[in-house]
Amino acid sequence: MRRIIALLILSCTFQIAGAQSSPAASAGEVRWYTIQEAEKLNKKSPRPIFIDTYTDWCGWCKKMDKDTFTNSVIIDILNNRFYPVKFDAEGSEPVTFMGQTFINENKGSNSPHQLAIALLNGQLSYPTVVFLYPQKDGKLSAAPVPGYKQPKEMEVLLSFFADKAYDTQKWEDYQKSFQSRIK
Repeated sequence: MRRIIALLILSCTFQIAGAQSSPAASAGEVRWYTIQEAEKLNKKSPRPIFIDTYTDWCGWCKKMDKDTFTNSVIIDILNNRFYPVKFDAEGSEPVTFMGQTFINENKGSNSPHQLAIALLNGQLSYPTVVFLYPQKDGKLSAAPVPGYKQPKEMEVLLSFFADKAYDTQKWEDYQKSFQSRIK
């Protein structure tokens, strides 16, 4: 009887350890949405939309995925204060966003998607993150921020938009007074 109990305890221990390390059970990942899912969620429960525009060939995009989007503070902010979106700036699928359909016209190699062109104001560099945040009139404004961002740099950006500091402070002032949670 003791052996059976010991085996059951051992078995449960392995199952719990396995469940904690599995991606499905772990809160250690960003929950990425499609742009359409984020738009729908935003209508039900408004919060800023964060869009990571990337390409498959972009080395800095992959580095940001590995270094920044795996940081627990960044994951927490993105999952709880934004609707995070991963958007392939050279993807071929049509995307309907805010009542307009965007396509990739596939004009040669590395052809940009029309939505990427619109979000990045024609300034195509990768990675670029875009913050879509509500204005007082209810419309969404876009703020593209180009370049690789380390976790501490990303944290202050995310917090600026999540806290709606853009309504009351200049970016430079917010940066100076910001207290990072990242060690």
